[in-house]
Amino acid sequence: MSSIVEVRDLRKVFDGGFEALKGVTLDIEEGEIIALLGPNGAGKTTLISTICGIASPTSGSVTVGGHDILDDYRAARRLIGLVPQEVSIEPFEYVLNTVRFSRGIFGKGPDPDLLERILKDLSLWDKRDARNVTLSGGMKRRVMIAKALAHEPRILFLDEPTAGVDVELRRDMWALVERLRQDGVTIILTTHYIEEAEAIADRIGVISKGELLLVEDKDALMARMGRKEMRIELAEPVGTLSDELARYDLRVEAGGAALVYTYDIHGERTGITALLKDLQAAGLTLKDVQTSQSSLEEIFVGLVNEGAA
Repeated sequence: MSSIVEVRDLRKVFDGGFEALKGVTLDIEEGEIIALLGPNGAGKTTLISTICGIASPTSGSVTVGGHDILDDYRAARRLIGLVPQEVSIEPFEYVLNTVRFSRGIFGKGPDPDLLERILKDLSLWDKRDARNVTLSGGMKRRVMIAKALAHEPRILFLDEPTAGVDVELRRDMWALVERLRQDGVTIILTTHYIEEAEAIADRIGVISKGELLLVEDKDALMARMGRKEMRIELAEPVGTLSDELARYDLRVEAGGAALVYTYDIHGERTGITALLKDLQAAGLTLKDVQTSQSSLEEIFVGLVNEGAA
């Protein structure tokens, strides 16, 4: 699969000397969904703004669909739909006119059927003749998404698209993103909702303090860095662990009524069989055993903490 966005050694230094991007290099493949995760101030919005031509790079290069964002700005920008964090729509304009105008400024001719489909996909068709000022915050966010899709972009940037919106819109957004992907649209998502990235992204990028810490296939990342825990509930609380049990580095919880064992599922040996034998030898009776795997959130927090060290 070919790259539709190519970022090479991108740096952005603002007036005053703040370096928001520190040599970011990134290839985004056509038709994929990539989620960029990072804490506030990490550089996610600056990266998107620079790719979209809103901010000028200090150094480095960006091409979109083979078009340099500086030398061939118009051709690059025509390929991009952008949903920024801030809701910015003309308050007294009608919904349908707002979306129609957005299509027009990209030089696209009228296509009523397309606009109807976009508005219906976003549950906005019944609001097409309403003024934007009368809409709820979630509906205004939907109008922003409709605007970004009106000129049929090949690449869609969603910068915190579901921040502060209800669960229903978030689920609608996930469904819409999947439909767009099926149509071949490349989607770059920034989000604070890590479960959002876990649900819909193909690859995960983690950015912190202007540096891209990694970009990796989501499933491979979770398999490589995820760990499993086995929680063992005991029939009777245990006091001090014997030397045989202490070597497993068990975490004692619930006043000694539970033991937690962490292990690598991809290791040559998990140590579970030996642990269970030693528990039995120590005279401990098991009441229940449960396992759980590290979430993407735990992996993300660990990566950011490592990057900050």
